[in-house]
Formats: sequence, structure tokens, C-alpha cells
Amino acid sequence: MLRVLCLALCGLLTHTRAEPGALLRLGMDIMNHEVQSAMNESRILEKMAAEAGKKRPGVKPIKGLTDIKVKDVKLPVITLSFTPGVGIFQCVSTGMTITGKSFIGKNMEITVVLNITATNRILQNEETGLPAFKSEGCEIILISVKTNLPSKMMPNVINKFLDSTLHKVLPGLMCPAIDAVLVYVNRKWANLNAPMPIGQMGTVKYILTSKPTTTASYIQVDFSPVVQQQNGNTIQLADGGEAPEDYVEGSSQLLLSAALLTAELALLQKSFDLNTQDRRVGKLPPQTTETLAGFLPEVAKAYPKPKPLVTQIRINKPPKVIMKTGESLLHLHGTLEMFAARRRHKALVSLFLLEAHFQLKVQYSVHENRLQMTTSLDRLLSLSRESSSIGTFSEKRLTGFITDFLRKAYIPAVNDVLQVGLPLPDFLDMNYNLAELDIVENALVMDLKLG
Repeated sequence: MLRVLCLALCGLLTHTRAEPGALLRLGMDIMNHEVQSAMNESRILEKMAAEAGKKRPGVKPIKGLTDIKVKDVKLPVITLSFTPGVGIFQCVSTGMTITGKSFIGKNMEITVVLNITATNRILQNEETGLPAFKSEGCEIILISVKTNLPSKMMPNVINKFLDSTLHKVLPGLMCPAIDAVLVYVNRKWANLNAPMPIGQMGTVKYILTSKPTTTASYIQVDFSPVVQQQNGNTIQLADGGEAPEDYVEGSSQLLLSAALLTAELALLQKSFDLNTQDRRVGKLPPQTTETLAGFLPEVAKAYPKPKPLVTQIRINKPPKVIMKTGESLLHLHGTLEMFAARRRHKALVSLFLLEAHFQLKVQYSVHENRLQMTTSLDRLLSLSRESSSIGTFSEKRLTGFITDFLRKAYIPAVNDVLQVGLPLPDFLDMNYNLAELDIVENALVMDLKLG
């Protein structure tokens, strides 16, 4: 009974745990590309071949074979598969010719085709906190062996010599190649947890929540992003809800929670404030008391002669991003105050102060490896009068005027602010510009593509 209760409690705790602010699923498409690129960039097999004949500390010379050289290294074929709970099983198929002077005094050539196999365990580096691969259990499997010595010449002696020679030469020659390739791959995680600026207002760092995990389909990296203001204060992420489970086999995804985007936009909150005293805003009528009087006759009584309008918008609550399947909305709460401008050096006269709540539709894209947001006004949700110097009036009468102002004057200003873009995790030289974006419940899903 106690065991059942424990299992139920553990299941409940697992289900209700806080989800990461961002989540990365690395499928076989990207892992194949990265390992193959590392093998090609490092040219490690050729380097190992060049080192084969040199004396190395701790490596005993091979009896019966001198002046060892390696040539004709074949282009490796790499096969990867995920090992759940561990990392990646790697098989490198290649071939080469080993030459040298044999114990019978003749030049010998040994042409081999082989597989190098190893398990690449995914860990979290204790010092840096970054993901890191480490190879384990490297083995050399001989597929075929050919030599230029006559087969009839002491076959038993020759075969024993070949077997002994290859088992001594190949592991020390080939297994370091696996480690060297992983060094190249691990370097490409180096900038992952570095702070990245969001305009001039703060930074975001993608910190690992825990050690990466491996399933049969992908490696998963959970992030607990740290969003910091310029003064060093951290903006706490709200609970982002459960991460979506939809996954296309073989693909790679980056999921950004609505909670993370909300925290990042909180850095820009002050930048969303607006002061405008332009008489002309887009195709709107002149921004004067005369135009406003068409909606509020009380303004004409207070100002028989037209005066320019000055409008101030102050966002007094952190912006909030809400995501539902196929749709993303940005909620803004603030005040909108209109003033009548007077002659120079005279103080502005407040006409009224309104509390406003409006929501914007958000479209996402990627430019120069930063997430871009473009907004449009969805609707004005509420208006309430806080103060007025022109008497009482119904706020509903201003709905059309305020909506047009928001659409033509305020939204362009918001979009200008958002052009700073939001930083994306810097790992494995990822090119986000090719990603396909999809909005799901509580998250933006980026389907990562290779160039």
C-alpha cells in the first residue's frame, strides 16, 4: 500500500512540476549534420594517419613491423542512433592502408575496412554548466583485411602477425578520432549560457535546468532562462504550463514559452510609453481639440478655438503574452491622457485621464538569428475614466477615436521598439533564419532546418 501511495505521489509531482521557460529537442537531422561537419572540419582521420609513424609517449613499438605509415584513408560514413537515457551510439565506417617493413624484410601493405563504434554520453559540464558529449567504450571491428604478402607463405604465421598487429595499431590510432570529433562538437555549445542583450534594457541567459536527457527520438535540453534588468534585478518567469508533446520523428525543435516572452517584454515596458503632439498622424484627422469635440462636445465648450492635442500613453503593468493554437496576443494595460497644448512655456492642460486595456495580435518571424515580433491592434478591451477637467462623459463615446489613435499612432511606435528582436539560444552554429514557426498552446515552436 505504501509503495502504491509513493508511486502515485511521484507521478503527481512529475506531472505538476514547473515546465522550463525554453526547451530544445535535437533530432537526428541536426546531430548527423553536426558530427559529420565536425569530422570534416577536423580532418581528424588524416591527422591520425599522419601521426601513425611517429613515436608517441607510452606507446610501445610493434614487433615485426617498422616504418609504419597510413595512406588512402577512405571518407568515413557515420551512422548515429539515440540510446535512451545515455546519449548517442556512433559507428564510423572507414578504411585505410597501413604500410611498413615486415619481420620477413619485405615491404608490407595491409588494407583494412573497419567500423569504429562508441557511445557518446551527453552530460552537463560541472564547471561551465554546458552540455558536453563524452565518448565511452570505443571498439574497432574489422570488416575485411587484405595484404600484399603471398597467401601461401606461412599463412598461420602471417595471420597471427596481422591479427596481433592490427589489434595493437588500430585502437590507439582510431579511437582518439572519436574524442577529437566530440571536442569540435562541444566547442559549439560554448556561448549558450552567455548573457545576450535585449536592446539597452537588459539581458537574457539560457541556463540549463538540468542534465540533458535522451529519448529514442531526440536529445532534450531544458532551459531556465534568466532575464535580467540593467540594474541586475531578475524578472521571474511565471509558470508556463506543460510543454506540448507534438513531435515529428527525426526533426529538431526549439520551444519558447509565453512566460519567457512575457518576461523579456517586461524589460521593454518603459519603451512602450508614448508622447506625441503631432497634429498629423497618418491618415487620421488633425489631432486637435476640434476633432476631439466631434466625439466629446464638452471639449468644444472648454475650447471654442482649436488647440493641438498632446497624447501620453503610460504602460503601468508588465506586458503579457498569451498563446493559443494558431494565435498569439499581447495584452497591454496603461493610462492614456490627453492634453490641450497652449502657447509656448505654458503648462499643458489635462483634458482627461483614462485607464485602458487593449490587446494586440502578434506575428513572429526570424531575422539575423533573433526572434522578431510585429503587432497589430486586435481590439480595445476596456476604457475607464480616472479624471477629467471637462466634466463627466461616457468613455464609450471615445472608443472609435482612441481605437483609431492606437492603430495609427501607437502600434507603429510599439513595432519600432520590438525591432530590437529577442535573442535565441546560441548553440551548434544554429541558423534560425530557416526555421518554420508555429504557435501552440502556451508556446512558440520553431521547427529547426538545416541550410
